[in-house]
Formats: sequence, C-alpha cells, structure tokens
Amino acid sequence: MASTIQALPTEVVYLITAGEVIDSLASVVRELVENSLDAGATRIVVSLWPQQWRIRVADNGCGMNLDDLQQAATAHSTSKIRSSADLWKIHSLGFRGEALHSLTTLADLEILSRPVGGKLGWRMIYGDGGKVVQVEATAIAPGTVVTVSHLFGNCSSRRQGLPTTAQQMKAVQATIQQIALCHPHITWQIWQNDRQWFTICPAATTGQLLPQILPQVRQGDLQEIKLEIPNPLNSEHRTQNSEFSTSNSSLPTPNSSLLTPHSSLLTPHSPLPTPHSALNLVVGLPDRCHRHRPDWVRVAINGRMVKTPELEQTILSAFHRTLPRDRYPICFLHLAISPDQINWNRNPAKTEIYLNEIVYWQEQITQAINQALSISSTNLKEAVHTTRVSKLLKAAEAKGGYNFHPQNPNENHKTPNSCTDAINRVSPNSLKAVAQVSNTYIVAEHSGGMWLVEQHIAHERVLYEQLCDDWQLVPVEPPIILYQLSPAQVSQLQRIGLDIEPFGEQLWAVRNIPAPLQPRDDCAEAILELSWGGDLQTAQVAVACRSAIRNGTPMNHQEMQTLLDNWQRTRNPRTCPHGRPIHLSLEESALARFFRRNWVIGKSHGI
Repeated sequence: MASTIQALPTEVVYLITAGEVIDSLASVVRELVENSLDAGATRIVVSLWPQQWRIRVADNGCGMNLDDLQQAATAHSTSKIRSSADLWKIHSLGFRGEALHSLTTLADLEILSRPVGGKLGWRMIYGDGGKVVQVEATAIAPGTVVTVSHLFGNCSSRRQGLPTTAQQMKAVQATIQQIALCHPHITWQIWQNDRQWFTICPAATTGQLLPQILPQVRQGDLQEIKLEIPNPLNSEHRTQNSEFSTSNSSLPTPNSSLLTPHSSLLTPHSPLPTPHSALNLVVGLPDRCHRHRPDWVRVAINGRMVKTPELEQTILSAFHRTLPRDRYPICFLHLAISPDQINWNRNPAKTEIYLNEIVYWQEQITQAINQALSISSTNLKEAVHTTRVSKLLKAAEAKGGYNFHPQNPNENHKTPNSCTDAINRVSPNSLKAVAQVSNTYIVAEHSGGMWLVEQHIAHERVLYEQLCDDWQLVPVEPPIILYQLSPAQVSQLQRIGLDIEPFGEQLWAVRNIPAPLQPRDDCAEAILELSWGGDLQTAQVAVACRSAIRNGTPMNHQEMQTLLDNWQRTRNPRTCPHGRPIHLSLEESALARFFRRNWVIGKSHGI
C-alpha cells in the first residue's frame, strides 16, 4: 500500500508559516513598527489604505545599505541573533527574521532605505521567497520606508475571514497605542486614506503620555513610580556576574538596525551594567478613576505589551477593596528585566511569554502598587509659594500655633521658640488636624494645602486593614443567643471562625465574636448581619464598617490627629473598603488662584 504521508510543497509551507506571523492589517503594522524601533527611530509615520490592502511605514532610523537590503526579505534573515544561545540574550523587539519574508509570500513588498551617513538610498521590490526583482537608486532621507501592497491578494479566503474595515482600523489603533505606551519618547503620525487620522506626541514618561490615549483621565489622576529592583537570587544573570544587559532608565528601546548589524548602538551581545531590573508603574488613583472592565490592566516586558494572566491577576488583587463593586483599576506595568529571565518563543506574535521566577515578580509588583497608593512624602505635593503674601501667611500660621497643644505646658520655658520648634518637628508631609466640620469631616493641613477627610470611612479603612492583619475572635460570657437561624446562616458563621452551637429549640449560642464588636451593645445585630453570606473579607468589611466612628460624632483635637496618623499609615488610604473616596484635596495653588493672590495690589484697586 502506497504511503499517504508526503512532504508539503514549499509554497504551501511558506503560506502556513506566513499566516502565523501575518494575520491582519494590525499584525503588519506591528511587525514593521517594531523593526523601526529596533532601528532606533524617534519618528514613525504609518499610512493605511485599508480598501486597497496597502500599508506604508516610514521612519528616521539607521537605515540599511545595499547589501543588507538584498538579504533583508530572505527566510529567517536577521542581525539580531547569531546562535541558539542568543535566544536568552534578546534585547530587540524582532529576532526571528520572519516578518519581511512572510510579507513577500502574502503581498507585494517594496523597501526604500538609506543608512545614516550614506550618500545614496536604494529602492528594492521583492518577489516570492524574498528574492529581489528590481533595484534602483533613489533619493530618500536617512531612514527606511516599507510599503506593503495587495495584502492577502493571493489568498482571497483570508480577506473574507477578516473583520470589517472599521474593526481592523480599531485593532491597528490599539496596536499603535500599546507600542507607544512602551516607548513614550517616539513621535507618531497615523494617516488613513491620505488624511491624518491621529497623532501621539512624545512624552518624558508613560504617565505623561497616557492622557493622550485615555482622554477622560487627567495626569493628576495618575500616580507613576519607577523602581530599581534586584534580580531573583537564583537568576542566571547573577551567577554569570552580570553578563547580560537591560536598560532601566528609558525602558528598552534597542537601537539595533532594521536588519543590519551596522550602526548598532545596542546589540544582542551588549553587557549589562547592573544586576538590577527596573519597574515602571502607572496607576489610576482609585478615588479618582476606574473602569467598568479590566481592559486597562496592562503589562509590558522589555518594550513589548504581553499577556500574562498571573501578573494581571496580581494587579487586580492588589487593588482589592479599594474600588467600588464591579469596577476595575487603570494600571500599566512595564518591567525591564534581564533577558535570561524570559522565553519569548511561546507565541508567533510574541504576545505570550514564559517568565522565570513568576512568584518573585508578583511580590515586587504588589509592593510597588502598595507604594503607589500610599500617602507619603514621595507622592504628596509640596506647596509652591510664589508671592510675598503667601510667605507672610505661612509665617503667621507658624506663629499662631492654632494647631499646637503641648503635652507638658511646663516645658514651654525651655526655649522662646518652643511652639515653632514643635511644629517644625512634625514631618512636612504629615497631616495636621485643624478642625471638625459638621462633626463629620476633619479639616487637615499639610504643606501643599488642605484636605477634608470623612472620619467614618477613614476609620473604617484603618479598622479593616487591622482586621485583615489580625482577625481576632474573643470569648463572650454570657454567650450571645440568636433565634431562628437557617442552616446556611449557621454554616456561614462557622466559616468565618465563630463558635456557635445549639442552645435549645430554634436557639443558637455564639460564644466568641470579632474583637472590635466586644464593647458594642448591638453584637446580636452585628452577628446576624455576618450570617447572611460572603467570605472572610466581606465579614471583615462589615465589622470595620459597624465599628468605625459614626458621622455626627464630636471629636477633640487629639482624637482627630490620632485618626489621621493611623489613616496615613494604611496600605490603601485613598478609598474605603467599599471604594468610596476618603479625602477631598484642596491644594494651596488652587486656593491662591481662587483668592487671586497673584494680583498686583495697586492694579486690583484700579490704579
């Protein structure tokens, strides 16, 4: 019997391989733009004619010479790796040498390029298999222009299976925006059908760029931190004495050429300067912005947006009990880590990776988010005093001492400026209680202005985190008797640790309760509330809410200051466990604008 297993024809193999890399207009844009970034481009222009299935990407990168252009579109041709060992030292966005060759299989490909410092540019047209079919000298500025025409022209069924033009353009826009977030220093111009579609201006940081992509978010709604973190202890990077390299200042934008080893500022063989990785985190403050879907929980690693469910879930967990119900955070995480920690060969589009020591990175991310959400000297705005009047007001505040109550009045004689010295001993970024409004809001002063803090939910946040850290159940005598509990209610109370047992017909005795409920008179009502369902965290939220100081309760100055101090030390001080904002900020600059303190006195009188 004749064999039924036969080798596929070469052209079929190329079509299958090309289909894995190039499957849409967005994938073409992604591959070409990543080549531009690898070439060190700082300005990229993308032009699209979707009805004609035509894409052009122009950049001001280092360009290619004639020899490299002739080799550029052949199968698996690249300057970015040389051997299998280089797969663990990848600094560039591209390294497989598949994109241009795949495009010659699925479309017509034309490349114009001129190297930096070269006197002449070249235009080449490629045929099937990446062979050059036309070469001519051309006038072009240093850089590269790649034009892809008649995409999927030889595979009409592929065109029919793609989404509508509008959906494809939306995918292209999302692709460019994701890349822009990873490389905020790039200038982008996007054209559609010879009309400018949108632009993205360069920014110093990702946090400054993000409002261009999410217009409803203001820069003041975001908190951005950059941390240098050590690599895992068992990292190959450490054991080989920092053999490899990663950038932690600009987050990797390797300046290797499009497909040529020449003019390369960072090649796969560059040494690493430090044994550290970099973490860049941009979070939307939970009391100011959040979303209906988790579509803005995004992770990038070494300059490329990737799908990592483990890290995304870590981010969501870090925001737990800081947002309203069914709301999700805005968070962009960019890790610049040692290449030996990553295996990019999981997906043809490189959107999924294998990451070593995943638990270690999850711990670092959680700590970074907690730092970003905390209230500390690093993220509390300093006051800016621009007039002599504001300086006089601050001097008068220090001398007035309206918010200073010495613990020992007999110590006042030690120094003539003891009042001022005591105020100066307070951290310049700490909150100082001033007054109480409607027995509900605490007026707090800090170096950058004033805050209104709602006392109930601030205390609720303090109690909730204390309960999360130490869920204590204390015995009660006599026991609390409850009447007519269902089996589900009894099971729920047992699930959260309460000691409950039958005490007669339809009667149940509860012999221990959460510690904050012990001094309360409504323990029975509180326990009944806990019996209605939810996990342990739900019970902790309920206990914290019931035990927190009620709005309408008068507080003296020391009580207010103690509450503010405890609240500032919480891990997530911006919202209560239900997601409500705890404080309203009124900065000194806003006060100055409202009272027009920048006016010239004479002009304000009409002189």
